Amino acid sequence: QVQLVESGGGLVQPGGSLRLSCVASGSMSSINVMGWYRQAPGNERELVARIRRGGSTNYTDSVKGRFTISRDNAKNTVFLQMNSLKPEDTANYYCNALGFTGIAYWGKGTLVTVSS
Repeated sequence: QVQLVESGGGLVQPGGSLRLSCVASGSMSSINVMGWYRQAPGNERELVARIRRGGSTNYTDSVKGRFTISRDNAKNTVFLQMNSLKPEDTANYYCNALGFTGIAYWGKGTLVTVSS
């Protein structure tokens, strides 16, 4: 089992920045990929960014150049640095951990609101 706890969400003006954190605990040796997903009201959950154990990353096109995912393996923490935020980035952001066996774990989410 893996437990995930997100933090760092909040209200920010367009053009501003936020840094999300996800602290993981449990059987971390079973985890291959860590990622961030988001879900806006009325929309399906979508992948924002993910980082593999080896450090390679993927981003959805709409956040490329603005968001950066990173991980601190020693602290079992994954970060999402979000810059140049836009109103369309408003959503609940969820941390995800994907195991080598395909099992997925989810945090409860943190709300990001981009508004003036």
